Amino acid sequence: MTRPLLADALRDSRVIHDRAAIDAAIARVAAELRTVYADVAEPPLFLTVMNGGMLFATGLALEAGLDFEFDYLHATRYRGKTTGETLVWLHRPQTPLKGRRVLVVDDILDEGNTLVGITQWCRDQGAAEVRVAVLCRKVHDRCAPDAKAEHIGLEVPDFYVYGYGMDFYEQGRNLPAIYAWEPKA
Repeated sequence: MTRPLLADALRDSRVIHDRAAIDAAIARVAAELRTVYADVAEPPLFLTVMNGGMLFATGLALEAGLDFEFDYLHATRYRGKTTGETLVWLHRPQTPLKGRRVLVVDDILDEGNTLVGITQWCRDQGAAEVRVAVLCRKVHDRCAPDAKAEHIGLEVPDFYVYGYGMDFYEQGRNLPAIYAWEPKA
């Protein structure tokens, strides 16, 4: 199968959250983090989930204005596909998690299997606390047991969504808005 082109997808898509809505959501989540981490003795560990979480994480870290220690991880179930498989770790954080307050930052909570695997791994590494911040939560009833995010920027409908970190077949992550793909039959 030939990979669909982003230009073709854009013709069959609509903007569901523009840049202003995204910026407002980032500001709101950043304010939540300032409250949660107001009186911490040690900087929380801010773990960005690559590649999708990169744009949200950057904006969130700058807006929060908190002293974080940064690292990243790359775990995926999709590997360029639209449906998930087994969790594959491409990079694990190099920072020890034992006894740390950890904030996992990702682009979307869809069914949640990837985030469940990541948060369980953090707990297995001895993290004292694991919180999740996502730019988007997809509205549907298919979430995995234990899939949750404490900090949610925006809700998106149950369509294939892309832009602002989320990809359309590994394309379009750098789009400044979030789109819902609704291909014409």
